[in-house]
Amino acid sequence: MGDWLLVDRTTMEIVRILRRATVFKRPAPGSDRKVQLIAANVDTVFIVASCNQDFSVARLERYLVLAREAAVTPVVVLTKADLANDPEGFAAAARDLQPGLTVETLNARDPASARRLARWCGKGETVALLGSSGVGKSTLINSLRGSQSILTQPVREADAKGRHTTTVREMHRLADGGWLMDTPGMRELQLSEAAAGVAEVFDDIVVTARQCRFSDCTHAVEPGCAVQADLASGKLDRARYDRWRKLSEENAANDPARAKWQRGPKKPASR
Repeated sequence: MGDWLLVDRTTMEIVRILRRATVFKRPAPGSDRKVQLIAANVDTVFIVASCNQDFSVARLERYLVLAREAAVTPVVVLTKADLANDPEGFAAAARDLQPGLTVETLNARDPASARRLARWCGKGETVALLGSSGVGKSTLINSLRGSQSILTQPVREADAKGRHTTTVREMHRLADGGWLMDTPGMRELQLSEAAAGVAEVFDDIVVTARQCRFSDCTHAVEPGCAVQADLASGKLDRARYDRWRKLSEENAANDPARAKWQRGPKKPASR
């Protein structure tokens, strides 16, 4: 979704699909790990999370990696601030993920609050919404559009998780002239071909790793490992290090070239 087309005005037939400026993609769920396109030609991505027990730093980092790999500007949008005792605490945790990261805290049900996102939704701009089910994406779209036409559903009180309201990708025209892409909440967001995105989100660790004694250091048990030294001194947070290793290893495991090598050449069909 999001491709721009050249169309013949007379016949209304597609002449060609224009080259994509940006692409969001992920490995499709399943064992074959084919690439699934999420959205194209996006200028800004609203990474939506909620100020409740479903808030997850690890999940936000995954979306940030996806955005940085696609070279799209990320904006973290924290909803349900009106229901939280300490919304600033959630905002601070999000801002700590990357220097200069824009974080907006709002009440998605309040159109005036949602208007704080208007500067990214002007004429010629395309914005995509990413986030898990129950964080208020559909509610936010209704507020941005000034309409209540999109169905919303309550979340479970026990864990603040929601059911899928959006089941297909849709584009919505906004009053300020921009386009808004809504994507279904993703139960599985694996990474593939996102090494640059991982490196940008975890640039502090990448810079430290360059100081290791060995160029092929695994940052586990080798002597002279600068990353392990920062862990020992407390300069590097252990949880952040673990998340970096997990995403790096996951990205390597989902590499299409590696998967093709593991499958080996196709066997000729028997006659």
